[in-house]
Amino acid sequence: MKTEQGVDHGLSPARPGPGRQAAALLGFLALSHGVSYVASLAIVSNAGGWYAAAEKAPWTPPGWAFGSVWMMLYTAMAVAAWLVWRQGSGFLSGRSRGAMTMYGILLCMNLGWAPLFFGMYPMIGTAALWLALLVIAAHAAAAAATVVLFGPISRAAGLLMLPYVSWIVFSCSLNAYAAARN
Repeated sequence: MKTEQGVDHGLSPARPGPGRQAAALLGFLALSHGVSYVASLAIVSNAGGWYAAAEKAPWTPPGWAFGSVWMMLYTAMAVAAWLVWRQGSGFLSGRSRGAMTMYGILLCMNLGWAPLFFGMYPMIGTAALWLALLVIAAHAAAAAATVVLFGPISRAAGLLMLPYVSWIVFSCSLNAYAAARN
């Protein structure tokens, strides 16, 4: 922290060096895409089964589009989290603590939806789709909260999260249609 005379007494957080920043970015990318991979396991193993025959919303994109969209969204999420981490100089320092906690909750919610929607339907039927709708609605709220928490720390991070929020809300509409029609 600088005094009135401009002397730095070492109390302000130092920005991580370039090597640590690069390692952190790679870590966020690995974490984000790791979550994507784990979540996709339930999708891949069930997409050709009951889901292929399910009644889907007329606005459902073709199957090949989902992977591309998620790849971009998970990359943007990782960069957004990294930008927040960089501003806070760590996970649990200063104002980044709540934002990074919400990001972790967001990743966990993302992990929970796919196995519920795709994996549980063969076992419990439409109830799985309604439960998945509750999870994805909470997921949308958590994504919006992440934007609200990221934005003041890093405007770019908040903006990078907006497409994710939009996609989750769109996915809510697909989930609601599937729950009502199957």
